[in-house]
Amino acid sequence: MAKRKRLTPLPSATSGAPRPAPQAAPETKSATTLARGLGSVRPPIAEVAHDAASANALAEVAQTLTAARAEGRLIQRLPLHLIDAEHLVRDRLVSDPEEMNVLKESIRHRGQQTAIEVVALEDGRYGLISGWRRLGALRDLLVETKAPAFETVLALVRTPADAAESYVAMVEENEIRVGLSFYERARIVVRAVDRDVFRSDRVALAQLFAAVSRSKRSKINQFITIVRQLDQGLKYPTEITERSGLALVQALDADETLAQRLLKALAAQPDRNAEEEGQIITDTLTATGPVPMAPLITGERPRKHSEPEPLCEGLMLRVERDGAYRLTGPALENRFFVSRLIAALRDLDKA
Repeated sequence: MAKRKRLTPLPSATSGAPRPAPQAAPETKSATTLARGLGSVRPPIAEVAHDAASANALAEVAQTLTAARAEGRLIQRLPLHLIDAEHLVRDRLVSDPEEMNVLKESIRHRGQQTAIEVVALEDGRYGLISGWRRLGALRDLLVETKAPAFETVLALVRTPADAAESYVAMVEENEIRVGLSFYERARIVVRAVDRDVFRSDRVALAQLFAAVSRSKRSKINQFITIVRQLDQGLKYPTEITERSGLALVQALDADETLAQRLLKALAAQPDRNAEEEGQIITDTLTATGPVPMAPLITGERPRKHSEPEPLCEGLMLRVERDGAYRLTGPALENRFFVSRLIAALRDLDKA
């Protein structure tokens, strides 16, 4: 059995024997610490966990920013002079001076509140997709004030799949914010087709204005005729109202020589204003005479009312009580079928 060591009491303070100096506690592995920061103490395993968590957080932030930039969700401040406003053919032909002044004053006092949309080009520049008015307002303010605050523009750098997607984005923004005239809508359809962005007017119309009503698309389609035949001669095409435009289309369809006579009459008065241009068109149409109507088919008058009868698969014809003809059926939901049907009806008076 091991001998026990006897512990003797320390000498009292009154005794003359010297008091032994206190000894430091023995070191153990469990008490090992590392001092960091301002006197803080953290075990090594906590240091490793802290460093790993910090690295993961930074990597996650970097990944999120990279994804946002790639997806066009990150707003960037770009130099104003690097933005190419003519990258796309613009749908808007004119800008209301009063509305532009209101926008400029808003940006002057509150700064740019909404980012424009651009696409990165190969030469380090950026092509404008949407935000033409905001970009113009910033450029005007830079010229007027020379302030460094207007040397840059807030922008979302998009990566559209193709040019068609860029045109759709531009048109949709203007449809939501400030409506365009029917002529401007028809003109962007024509220009997009001429640039081989879409293969036909019908496809361009269906994709660019997919969100608008069917009746509105039909009216835009009518104005395409005016753009195709008269765009080179008109100075104030946005002044053409919906009603007068549809009447002009009907006259152009009925008289193949009308377009050339209108262009000649417009060219004869180059210094005209909007009112004079409208009068030239009216006078030319009046000189042409009434628009000839398609010959009516004679024969037995239809019944005042009939049950729906099939014309072809998915298309039914019914004569209403007032003598009107009504077409119904799922075939009318097919845009291609409807376009062919309208084209066939228009060709009746040309046969």
